[in-house]
Amino acid sequence: MTPRISHLGRRDFLAVGVAGLGLNLVDFLAVRKAQAAMNQYETPPVVAESVIHIFLPGGISAQETFDPKPFAPLEYRGEMKAIPTKISGESFSELLPKTAQIADKLTVVRSLTHGEAAHERGEHNMFTGYRPSPALVYPSMGSVVSHEFGPRNNLPPYICIPGAHSVNAMQGYLSSSYAPFSLGDDPARKGFKVRDLNLPGGVDQARYERRLAALEAVNEHFAKQTTADNVSAMSTFYSRAFDLIGSPKAREAFNIDAESNELRDKYGRNEAGQRMLTARRLVEAGARFVTMTYAGWDYHSGIVAGMRGSLPAFDQAYATLINDLDERGLLAKTLVLVSTEFGRTPKINGTAGRDHWCKVFSVVLAGGGMKRGAIIGSSGPTASEPEDTPVSPEDLATTVYHQLGIAAEKELMAPGDRPIEIVNGGAVRKEMLA
Repeated sequence: MTPRISHLGRRDFLAVGVAGLGLNLVDFLAVRKAQAAMNQYETPPVVAESVIHIFLPGGISAQETFDPKPFAPLEYRGEMKAIPTKISGESFSELLPKTAQIADKLTVVRSLTHGEAAHERGEHNMFTGYRPSPALVYPSMGSVVSHEFGPRNNLPPYICIPGAHSVNAMQGYLSSSYAPFSLGDDPARKGFKVRDLNLPGGVDQARYERRLAALEAVNEHFAKQTTADNVSAMSTFYSRAFDLIGSPKAREAFNIDAESNELRDKYGRNEAGQRMLTARRLVEAGARFVTMTYAGWDYHSGIVAGMRGSLPAFDQAYATLINDLDERGLLAKTLVLVSTEFGRTPKINGTAGRDHWCKVFSVVLAGGGMKRGAIIGSSGPTASEPEDTPVSPEDLATTVYHQLGIAAEKELMAPGDRPIEIVNGGAVRKEMLA
């Protein structure tokens, strides 16, 4: 068996058959069996132990944030001024002064590109690394991480703050046991409390342990009776819930009141600040993947007023999060991704806004082995399309998985025993890595 044949995939088999090289189905199955024995994909080393995915729904404008165009005509650059950053010769929006001061810790990708200009379809690209398909619902990155690694320190492996933004943040074709844990409340709300996190009144530790033993007996019985996903998923759900409720240390991770007033003020007493602080507490305690959303950025009109209303809170919270993780020694092993579903049109429209634009936009990464103080790609003089180094959602997802020690070419099983690559066609973008 040559090395070339030993790495054949399902699509390669079709190509070989078309080429007439004489590889029949029996040969192919033998190759696939050998692949399984040899572990045909190479598992990358673990660099990042956790991910915080900050998703900005609606399609945030790169021109008003991480990719201003100060030398473009007014109708392209807009009213915002550009300010210098800690990266020599590079600028951010005037509304990101704190983030500009930590730019030397960031990797800014200014050449993200895909072909979906509808919100739900663009979201799907960015959450899953796959184009939407009518035939299959793909799992989010958080659900794949949950599938591959499971819980750590009795915390849910995948958590959404304050909840799953859309179906694109869910488990897709995977078992529902890999769905995200949603807080059910907003950390910015006074009296914030994660629902159903504590033992019910009148239930002491001994009674809790008896209930847990009963649960395990029931689970074992039903597992023998059926292999249906809803039964096994419910078993997993209850088992993990009992683990979480039974672990004071795990429950404490959700207790944002344990943070000092000074630090809470530093993050900001608002949705951006308290959600990011909660995300930091969760990854510090052992959560593997935390997705949080903030605000809405679909400014078809009045983009300047909209940005002035929402971006300063993000700027304060984000800069504080990166510094806080760094000071605690967590940034090196925590990958922080800021993304959105697409960008905004190069030219300001007739209602002083920008419309949907998927040809080019920006995402920002930090920590987890990313290159510090790097600008990747360019969107050209008017943010119309990638001028160089285009990066696809497949590339982005593959690179994130690589840092977590997950081979993107690994196949998971979809309904009907269909093997599906975690990401199909992406590349690890080495220019983004330290």
